[in-house]
Amino acid sequence: MKTAILIDGGFFLKRYHCIRGFERQDSPELVAKNLVSYCFKHIYRVNQYRKRYDLPPTELYRIYYYDSKPFDGDSRGPISKRAISFKNTDQYKFRNKLFEALKQQRKIALRLGFLKNSSKEWSIRSKYTKKLLSGQIKISELKQDDLEYPLQQKAVDMKLGLDIATLAFKDLVSQIILIAGDSDFVPAAKFARREGVDFILDPMLNPIDPTLHEHIDGKMTIKNMAKQEDNASQ
Repeated sequence: MKTAILIDGGFFLKRYHCIRGFERQDSPELVAKNLVSYCFKHIYRVNQYRKRYDLPPTELYRIYYYDSKPFDGDSRGPISKRAISFKNTDQYKFRNKLFEALKQQRKIALRLGFLKNSSKEWSIRSKYTKKLLSGQIKISELKQDDLEYPLQQKAVDMKLGLDIATLAFKDLVSQIILIAGDSDFVPAAKFARREGVDFILDPMLNPIDPTLHEHIDGKMTIKNMAKQEDNASQ
């Protein structure tokens, strides 16, 4: 038996600090190592479950990591009037270092899409939009940090769906563990399950829509990476 672990990178980084033992200030190199350790904890937990029912163990087939290349474009702040190069942002530097660190880990396959702002326009962050509409603040009181340059992720969901279909159709794995938080994966999950693949969702302690349970075979999160013993819930 083989298990593939598929990770929505943006979601993983957003929920990273929610797992005990993982900290917001961790370096890209440490995040990469922790990601692999987290995945192997999943394999350990699955094998504990299978041993309990006298079933043969599984082994890790591969870890697939899906994310977008950091945006490297330029713009000009509509309030500050200053030129902004996204290549100089902390987020750009962090993502690039993380991708390089992941490439050095075993069993990792990077699936990278790209980010795009089709309109090339800035928008007001939602929390300030509400204040403007309620009259709590005025347009003239907005600062540059109150705006955002909205970027849309492209090609990532397609790559994830294709990989799920390929893994299932070619009978490469018996089990898929998906670390994600939304329902975009449901069509691919249905296909995988029809092909006989055991499909497990890890929402990293994030609440999920109850209707998702009918499209998966189980839910499992590794709650605590600070200890060596098993701390998974299923």
